[in-house]
Amino acid sequence: MVAKLDGEFQKQGFVQSKTDYSLFIKKDALHITLAAVYVGGILLAGNHLPTITALKKHLDTTFSIKDLGIMNYFLGIEVGYLPDGIVLTLKKFTKSLLANCGFDISKPTVTPLPINTKLLTDEGFPYDCPEHYRTLVGKLNFLTHTRPDLCYAVQLLSQFMHLPRMPHVAALHHVLRYVAHTEGQGILMRASDSLSLQAFLKVIMIGMHAPIREDPLQSKKQNTIPRSSSEAECRDMAGAASKVTWHTNALLVLHTLERYPSNIIDELSAHNA
Repeated sequence: MVAKLDGEFQKQGFVQSKTDYSLFIKKDALHITLAAVYVGGILLAGNHLPTITALKKHLDTTFSIKDLGIMNYFLGIEVGYLPDGIVLTLKKFTKSLLANCGFDISKPTVTPLPINTKLLTDEGFPYDCPEHYRTLVGKLNFLTHTRPDLCYAVQLLSQFMHLPRMPHVAALHHVLRYVAHTEGQGILMRASDSLSLQAFLKVIMIGMHAPIREDPLQSKKQNTIPRSSSEAECRDMAGAASKVTWHTNALLVLHTLERYPSNIIDELSAHNA
């Protein structure tokens, strides 16, 4: 699909991004128009309506597309428009998750997990329905796309997918109560005349267990166990820097990044490494 669209976009003066081959860009001194292609959908954005209108007319003539208007829903993510920006949520998905979770979530809680929660692999009786546990944790993992505040709790629960026990289920229940209490939350992307990148990464060492990487873009248990928290932080900072570099290159092509990201470190040993 992208290969076929490439020729049609080029006819309209668009250039394929070298950072992301599914992104096409048309820009001059005053105007910029973006076209992002994903499977059977195309997102168009820009500050010059005639260019967008001409592209839609050309694509409709060539492929017979359906214009869905202003984006409100894409890939399961709902888009809300506010005076100071847009907010990305998974409200519909969250309502379905809570309605079918099978737990009493009427009692609210204000934190994803109780303070100093420590879960062990072999503590407590095995849960008699491990598939239910895996399903709920998997759905919560998807929810982290718009709820980064859930990342730590979800990745902690994910460590016990193979054999969940009752303490793990109790922690899962607590997370679900928190989600019910904060159902409408999402990611606010503020409108601004200037743009700067910030990346947040937190590595948490829990006893002798593998470290948890609190990263909303990736859910993965570490392949190796570092010998210290500083080693874990340095290694995962490199991964975060790689992602920031990719986003920096993409934004530089769009001429929307005014300054390079700052390197902010909160531990002296990681800073000196």
